[in-house]
Amino acid sequence: MYAALAAVLLGTGPVTAGPVEPGNVEFAEDFTVSASLTDEAGDPAEGRKAFADRSLGNCLACHAVTEMSDQQFHGDVGPSLDGVAERYDPAFLRAIVVNAKHVFGEQTIMPGFYTLEVGVDVAEKHQGKTILSAQQVEDVVAYLTTLTD
Repeated sequence: MYAALAAVLLGTGPVTAGPVEPGNVEFAEDFTVSASLTDEAGDPAEGRKAFADRSLGNCLACHAVTEMSDQQFHGDVGPSLDGVAERYDPAFLRAIVVNAKHVFGEQTIMPGFYTLEVGVDVAEKHQGKTILSAQQVEDVVAYLTTLTD
């Protein structure tokens, strides 16, 4: 125990435990995830990239965002995310991005982006993987918190 503490204090050991694993994300009774999944703050610019990237979040396939008018093909399956930062706090936004089915129920078509509970018939190359990394979730949440009316 003292060796580990000394390593941290001397800067020769890890300061934190790293990203929370998908199966260890803790949802509160109010369906929020208060704790960050990583040791680093989210980067809104990186979150915007993941949000728009068709091979990552692909959030625009279902959601419209006026701020992203430079991007094509906004969807209308999900609600517009304009002003979402004024409707929800970061803990609730994090919970939705981590696993929307845990928040809204199995009927939602929104996937969980940081869960291994992804259903059946998952392509072999994607089995055992999350759609977004823990840091990308934090980045997307940071981006969403910039979306005010």
